[in-house]
Amino acid sequence: MDKLVSILIPAYNSERWIAETIRSALNQTWLRKEIIIVDDGSSDNTPHILRSFQSGLVKIITQENMGSTAARNKALSYAQGDYIQWLDNDDLLAPDKISQQLKHSIDTQNERILFSASLGLFYYCTERAKFMCNSLWQDLTPLDYFLFKFNKNIWLQSGQWLVSRKLTEMAGPWLEIRTPDDDGEYFCRVVANCEKIKFVPEAIAYWRVGQFGSLNQARSDQALSALFISISRSIDHLRAFEDSDRTRAACLKYLHNRLWYFYPDKPALLEKAKNLARELGGDLLPPKESMKFSLVRKVFGWKIAKNLKNTVWRAETLALKNWDRLIFKIANVKKSSA
Repeated sequence: MDKLVSILIPAYNSERWIAETIRSALNQTWLRKEIIIVDDGSSDNTPHILRSFQSGLVKIITQENMGSTAARNKALSYAQGDYIQWLDNDDLLAPDKISQQLKHSIDTQNERILFSASLGLFYYCTERAKFMCNSLWQDLTPLDYFLFKFNKNIWLQSGQWLVSRKLTEMAGPWLEIRTPDDDGEYFCRVVANCEKIKFVPEAIAYWRVGQFGSLNQARSDQALSALFISISRSIDHLRAFEDSDRTRAACLKYLHNRLWYFYPDKPALLEKAKNLARELGGDLLPPKESMKFSLVRKVFGWKIAKNLKNTVWRAETLALKNWDRLIFKIANVKKSSA
């Protein structure tokens, strides 16, 4: 019998995108599936939209607002699947994403094989999605994954993975802290328990980028403290796998690549980062910066330079997003008039 796949979606104030996300789950060509959505205390029209999809195939669960990781754990507690597909409430899956990955499960029958996929970054039009291939887009050993991720500052997005029930149980629940990198820490645990990562290039997940709603919350003191916990735990997962000169050097580079979150205005977290660096056998230098922001920093200081960098990024992203939205609307008008 075909494996049952549980597609798990945490939803919070996602009225703009959630219907499209659910339809991408329903449209999966893999027939044996269940879709479990946890409404994490939404205050907009999300609950009404979710109820319109409720069926024997789509289960809707509600809870008070506890954060996305708590919503994921809640969804997982109801899941019956042999495989788990995580899907954020504004992202999409290509119709054959799961089918393409599970073709390979028939060959191996090894529940400790972890499947990954290609990723398209998009604003509105998946047809215009950008595929930014990196060194993780290949078959990997667990150690390969850690070394590439830590040394090159790259990652796989949660929708790219397809995780067996066995690996899910071995990894344990999501860490229920509100951090910008909750999936990074979680999948480090998943990878640490797998025997091999099988990359399936034909399988495609789509990551909707350019969403600003949670950006300020992601920079709060609470979120940054949680982020440091996530970083530290990710480092621990690699060192538990192999603690050597090369893995400690990779951990040190990983820590340095994330230093800009805390530098220079979070002295307590910076001190923790420096202590961790010394434990790894090295020191932390100030984050690297481009020439133009280096000049701003020298004249106005780090805080203004950092804020300016974020402002420029937002402006550039908004311009690209609005252009893509215009193309998306024009394409929909043409479809409706055809």
